[in-house]
Amino acid sequence: MKILFHNDFHQVYTSDPAAAAGRMQSILNVISEDYEFLEPTPANEEDIIAIHTLPHVDYVKRIGLYNISSLAAGGAIQAAFIGLKEPCFALIRPPGHHASAERSWGFCYFNNMAIALERLKREKAINRAFVLDIDLHFGDGTVNIFREKDYVTIFNVSSHNRETYLKAVEQGLKEQQSDIIGISAGFDNHKDDWGGLLETQDYTTIGKMVRETCETKRCGCFAILEGGYNHQVLGYNVAALLQGMA
Repeated sequence: MKILFHNDFHQVYTSDPAAAAGRMQSILNVISEDYEFLEPTPANEEDIIAIHTLPHVDYVKRIGLYNISSLAAGGAIQAAFIGLKEPCFALIRPPGHHASAERSWGFCYFNNMAIALERLKREKAINRAFVLDIDLHFGDGTVNIFREKDYVTIFNVSSHNRETYLKAVEQGLKEQQSDIIGISAGFDNHKDDWGGLLETQDYTTIGKMVRETCETKRCGCFAILEGGYNHQVLGYNVAALLQGMA
């Protein structure tokens, strides 16, 4: 299984928790020996403005976050293309699922998932896509962007009961029909993170459900990092998801 990662993602680019020092290292400490790492290249502006308005792109440039944000988007694009053939994970930041076409919040600037799927669609690599968003917070940006595009189905998992949560994932995957499944992989719903709900092994279960769905329905899959802020458990949760996917 391939991992997209760049050393620039170590930098503390803002004061928000998604940019905290040591966040990426906490993941690398757990998974670095087990997977093949590839270095992403930035998304070009054509990829970005296919999703975001020019005023929003200019805003990200003005605040000095264009380079790191376009690099994250580029990692998502490369992970998506690899995902057509084998499971892949984009270990990227800033995250993206709170970024709409013309605005962003929640530590996000460009919508990595949307940029990646739109690139696949533009190149006729897919007809349909399914987004499984397992972050604690609703991925409003992804929903806003794809609201008027009929080729993407988005499932934001929401439950305050662990068993019901996993059943919802299972049912959502069972109903989907797509060429690729993109996981907006937030880990902040872990019992030791902000959400306080899921066990580490639940991420393995989710990854396995995605993999089995892809095997049954002959579709690809990839995942991109969103939330997850407890560095003591984040790496183990990422590793658990990758184990299920692989």
